[in-house]
Amino acid sequence: MRYRRAAPAALLCLLLVWSALAAQRVVSLAPHATELAYAADMGAVLVAASDWSDYPPAARRLERFASWQGVNIERILALKPDLVLGWRGGNPQRALETLAAFGIPVLTLDPQSIDEMADTLNQLVAYSPHPQQARQAASALKDQQATLEQRYAGGTTLRVFLQFGSRPLFTAGAATLQNQILALCGARNIFADSRVPWPQVSREQVLVRHPQVIVVPGDTTAARQIGDFWRPQLTVPVLALDEDSFTRPGPRILLATQQLCRQLAPIRAALPAKAP
Repeated sequence: MRYRRAAPAALLCLLLVWSALAAQRVVSLAPHATELAYAADMGAVLVAASDWSDYPPAARRLERFASWQGVNIERILALKPDLVLGWRGGNPQRALETLAAFGIPVLTLDPQSIDEMADTLNQLVAYSPHPQQARQAASALKDQQATLEQRYAGGTTLRVFLQFGSRPLFTAGAATLQNQILALCGARNIFADSRVPWPQVSREQVLVRHPQVIVVPGDTTAARQIGDFWRPQLTVPVLALDEDSFTRPGPRILLATQQLCRQLAPIRAALPAKAP
């Protein structure tokens, strides 16, 4: 009986401890960090974000203070944040160090896989006003990943070229989220053997690897332009995916994965079955 009476008090103490740790004013230095913050249900405490932080729609109303030209340190300090969400791969290191030197906690979000995205959301649990929603978002990512792995396992493996731009011609290597997306859909990245994440390749290097499909970020116009770029040497399906969903390391990348898997499925089905 004493335990039952004590339990609510213990729970209240835990809630008070958590509320003291949860962030009250957060700024984001990258679009994908903004998306991850919203996925962790931190929208109510986000006070500013970087340029191109446009998803979800509520993010468009946030004050802007960072762009490709740099980070407005003075404005961030004036906002008095108790947490900065940074991007080590895209933010100037000096800006991150300066903010930390002023005593502002800086949490860098650089997920390179779906597992790391889920881990990032679990990191944000400690800062979110609604930690349970952050946990659920992390769990949902893992569940969606497992579903795709099971649904598209087996069958004929497609050789796919991931194309990012034409002049110069860039692609994605093995150490990228985009490579993992292909694997989930039962496809193989023809440049998965690259030693760097984002190699620049030549037209001849692509042709000699005989891709069966090309995947590009963009819309149907982008797909048509890429098709024209390769003709007449290469005439294969060109699939376009929403650029932000496909390139940002945020939860929407699972939506891009589902779209790509659906588009690749009939192409895989039409190929001869693998020899036993």
